[in-house]
Amino acid sequence: MPLPKTMSPPPRIQILEVMPQVDCGRYPVKRVAGERVDVHARIFRDGHEALGAAVRYRPPGASRWLELPLQPVGNDHWSGSFAVDRPGTWSFRIEAWTDRVASFQDELRRKVEAKQEDLSGELAEGAVLLGRSSLTVEEALSPRRGDPAGPASSEVFEVDVDRELARFGSWYELFPRSWGGFDGVRKLLPDFAELGFDVVYLPPVHPIGVSNRKGRNNTLVAAAGDPGSPWAIGNADGGHEAIDPGLGTVAQFERLCAEARKHGIEIAIDFAIQCSPDHPWLKQHPEWFNRRPDGTLKYAENPPKRYQDIYNVNFDSDDWKGLWSALRDVVLLWVERGVTVFRVDNPHTKPVAFWQWLIDEVRRDHPDVIFLAEAFTRPAMMTTLGKAGFAQSYTYFTWKNTRWELLELVGQWLDWKEIYRPNAFVNTPDILHEYLQHGGPPAFEARLVLAGTLCPTYGIYSGFERYENVPVREGSEEYLDSEKYEIKQRRLDGPLLPLVKALNTARRENPALQRVDNITFLETENEQLLGYLKRTEANDVIVVVNLDPAATQRGVCILPVGTGLPPAYRVRDLLTDAEWTWHIGRNYVELPPGKSHVLRVL
Repeated sequence: MPLPKTMSPPPRIQILEVMPQVDCGRYPVKRVAGERVDVHARIFRDGHEALGAAVRYRPPGASRWLELPLQPVGNDHWSGSFAVDRPGTWSFRIEAWTDRVASFQDELRRKVEAKQEDLSGELAEGAVLLGRSSLTVEEALSPRRGDPAGPASSEVFEVDVDRELARFGSWYELFPRSWGGFDGVRKLLPDFAELGFDVVYLPPVHPIGVSNRKGRNNTLVAAAGDPGSPWAIGNADGGHEAIDPGLGTVAQFERLCAEARKHGIEIAIDFAIQCSPDHPWLKQHPEWFNRRPDGTLKYAENPPKRYQDIYNVNFDSDDWKGLWSALRDVVLLWVERGVTVFRVDNPHTKPVAFWQWLIDEVRRDHPDVIFLAEAFTRPAMMTTLGKAGFAQSYTYFTWKNTRWELLELVGQWLDWKEIYRPNAFVNTPDILHEYLQHGGPPAFEARLVLAGTLCPTYGIYSGFERYENVPVREGSEEYLDSEKYEIKQRRLDGPLLPLVKALNTARRENPALQRVDNITFLETENEQLLGYLKRTEANDVIVVVNLDPAATQRGVCILPVGTGLPPAYRVRDLLTDAEWTWHIGRNYVELPPGKSHVLRVL
C-alpha cells in the first residue's frame, strides 16, 4: 500500500459507530421539529492521551455549523444531543481531538500519585505547553482551558425533519361529491374540528374521464348519470391541474383550505399518477404512455383487478425528464393553492429515484409539505419509500386483528422507527376487512381504539362511524355500492362519533399517545385481551382492548415492577371517566365485546 499523499500524518483518532444513521449514511433519519437528536459514537486513539469530542450540526439553509459537546459514557462511547426546531434537512458530524493540556495533566497527576520525586522534565514540558517560563506541580494541575490538537471528523449525516403533523394526527377521508362539494365540506369544518380531526383527506378532485367510465359497483358500462371513479383523472375540462366542476371552483377550493387552517385542520388531496383515456396529456404527450406492439394503449391492471378507465404513465419514456418535471409542477401548483399534505396513490409502482427527486424538489422551498405513501406492498419497498422522503406510510394494520398479529406489526414499526412513520387507517374505500364485516359495532369500536392508541397517526374513511360493513360479495373487501363509483348523501352523524371524539381528545391531551416508540406490551393471560403501557416522562397511559367482538372477556393486566409505577395508584378511563385503584402486579379486567380501557395514571 503506498503512503498517504497528505502533507501531515493521518489522524490518530478513530470515530466509529456513529448513530443515528441509516444505511451507512446513505439516507437521513427522521425527526419532527421540537425533538432532540441523540448522537452516539465510539471514539478512541492509540496511546493514553485525553480526548475531547463534539457534535457539529447545521440547520437547513444555514452556512454556519453549531456545536455542542459530547460526553464520555464509558468504554470509548460518547454521547450528546442537539435540538431540531424547524422542518427541513439538517446535517451533523462528529468531531474529536486530542486535548494536549488534559493529557499532560493526566500523566502528571498519575506520576504524582505514584510518588515520583523528580518531575523537572515533566514540568519543563508543561511550561512550554502552557507558555510559562517555569511551573510548579500545583500550577500545572490547576484547572485550565484545553488545547485541541490532531483533530478528526466523521462523515456528514443528515436528519430529515418534518413538522409535528408528520408524527401525530387524526385523519378523516371523504368524497367531497357526497358532501355537497367543497362548500359542503367547508360548512362541516367546525364539526370536524370539534371531533378532533387534524386532516380531512379528499380523493382526487380532478375532472373524471368519460371513455370506459365505470358504473355502479365497478361495472364495465356506466349508466346515465354515473359519475365515474375519481381516480380516472382527466377529460376535456383538464387534467391533474384542474378541478371537477361538480365539486366547485379553484377559488372555492382555496377558500376550503384557508377556512380549514383557521380550525386547525389541513386539507389533504390525492396525488395519483394515472390518466383516463380523455386526459389532455394523451394528446399532448403520447410518448408518456405505454403502448402495445399494435399501437394501442395498455390500461392499468393489478390482477385480478382491472382498471379499463385508467392508463399509467411510462416512466421509461424517452422524455422521462419532461414527465418528471410536469408531475413536479402539478404538486407545486396545488401547494400554491393551499395544500401541504399529499396522499400518494400507489407510490411503490413508480421509480424510487423519482420520488426522492420530487420530494426534494418540493420540500426545498416548502419544507412543511408532508407526503403519505399509500404503499400496501413488501416491507423492503415500504421502508425504502420512507428513506426516499415520504413522511408517513399506510400500514398492514387493517389485516392485523389478533393479539400476535398486532404484536408482530408494532414490533416492525419499532424496527423501522428511524425511517418509517405508520398511519393506521382502520378502513379505506378499497378495504373492508372481514373482521368488520362480521364483527358488528364491537369490531368497529375495538379497531378504532387500537388504531388511535397503538399508532400516533390514524384515519377513518367516512361510513366507518356508521358501522358500514356490507361487502359487494362474500370473500371480497370491496364495499357494496362503493362510493368510488356513485355519489352518496353523507351526513356527519354516525353513532360511533362520541367514541371518536373521546379518543381524539385523549390523544391530544396525553403525550404518551403521540408516539410509537414508547410502548411496553403487558401480559393479560387471555389471548383476546391486548394490553400495553405507553409513557413519556410525565404521562403514563395503560390500554386494554377486548379483541373479541362477540363475547365478554376476562383476564388480568400485569404491571411489572420494572415500570417504576408506585405499588398502588389511581387511574381514570379517558373514554368513560370512571376511576379505579390499580397496583403493580395483577389487575383484574373484564371487558364486554370490543370494549376498551384507556387509563391515565393519575
